[in-house]
Amino acid sequence: MKLAAFFNPPGSHVAGWRMPDAVPTDLEFDEYLDVVREAERGLFDMVFFQDSAAVPPAITLAGKDTEAAAGAARTVRIEPMTLLAALAVTTTHIGLVATGTTSYNEPYHIARRFASIDHLSKGRAGWNLVTSQNEDEAQNFGRDAHLDHALRYERAAEFHDVVVGLWEGWDHDAFIRDKASGRYFDPSKLRILNHVGKHFRVRGPLNVARSPQGRPIIAQAGSSEPGKELAARTADVTFTAQTSLAEAQAFRADVRERAMRYGRSPDDIKIMPGLNYVLAETESDARALYEHLLSMMTDEVVMPSIMRLSGGLDLRQFPLDGPLPELPQSNAAHARQKMLVELARRENLSIRQLARRYATSNGHNVFVGTPKGLADMMEAWFQAGAADGFVMLSPYYPTPMRNFVRWVVPELQRRGIYRTAYEGRTLRENLGLVSPAPPLR
Repeated sequence: MKLAAFFNPPGSHVAGWRMPDAVPTDLEFDEYLDVVREAERGLFDMVFFQDSAAVPPAITLAGKDTEAAAGAARTVRIEPMTLLAALAVTTTHIGLVATGTTSYNEPYHIARRFASIDHLSKGRAGWNLVTSQNEDEAQNFGRDAHLDHALRYERAAEFHDVVVGLWEGWDHDAFIRDKASGRYFDPSKLRILNHVGKHFRVRGPLNVARSPQGRPIIAQAGSSEPGKELAARTADVTFTAQTSLAEAQAFRADVRERAMRYGRSPDDIKIMPGLNYVLAETESDARALYEHLLSMMTDEVVMPSIMRLSGGLDLRQFPLDGPLPELPQSNAAHARQKMLVELARRENLSIRQLARRYATSNGHNVFVGTPKGLADMMEAWFQAGAADGFVMLSPYYPTPMRNFVRWVVPELQRRGIYRTAYEGRTLRENLGLVSPAPPLR
């Protein structure tokens, strides 16, 4: 079983930062490092830093009434690629993965930064390829709104090909640095990309040597039809959101089948659903902790979590204790909007109830209970072919992660479904993925 720790400080629960034992800051490196090292002690494959190049929607939706959004956490954060570079030299084994949007970057930037992080970490870097959900990002980059959803994914596919082409520009032994002959590199082991496509023109080569792990891991988080297709063609790891065993089994089977259509082995891609967890040593204590987290939510903080998926419809104009109205198609995230609507209809939730549920889960599964119960659930999904592992979402930091490592990891190890030591040196080796061969000339 593979494990990743999802980082969205000060926590994946919007009110988690208010807990007495929570560290509410977003910016202290030592606090990041403490939790990442805890995950490394727990033998996690990787830590994954979500990112957005904009403040949360709660702030922009509040307009001039910024007091209404004053409770919105996750407002500021360290830029994650910079953070990975610092973590690369202060950790030893754990993989370091960060989001880099294809909508508001250039391929050369992404290729160069992640190749550099891979060198600094000795082969532990990963790029989470996204097209951006938060539509407020567009207004920070000269646009009023995102490009159309389908066009974003078309652009992302070409973006990926350019980045990989740049990473493949040098053979691993291209730099001979022969003092006697004066030859610093072997020109026969260089490829000039000369990419000319619909969205990009990039000559290359990359001015960073070949990655220690062949190339950095590529993760992908889309669950829409274009998202699944892109993941099947490009991803080593897919971070996804399913809330039932049957849904997760169907998603994993679908993506693995699509991967084979691109000439890949289905084992070339690891499917890892997100899993929120609220743990205590007894069921009643876990439920009490969960209810306390819910009690600290406010409408002002939770409503933006669903309004960013409302297709531009201002849900505050409807009775919050009434049903969810029909929503226009979202240009932010098709799969998440579909999940939101299905949840509301299936459980007959009011707008207020839906907002609280979604703000608690971020669209992911939520487990509330004991360590043994969580291990039971994770084992059941793993053995049933619903997941290759999980992305663990801590409601706040650092106590939940410490408890997971102290309570759940030994239970998974006792069952023989989780490592007792890191298998390799690189992230690719620990995930059980082969290093890509250089392309033919």
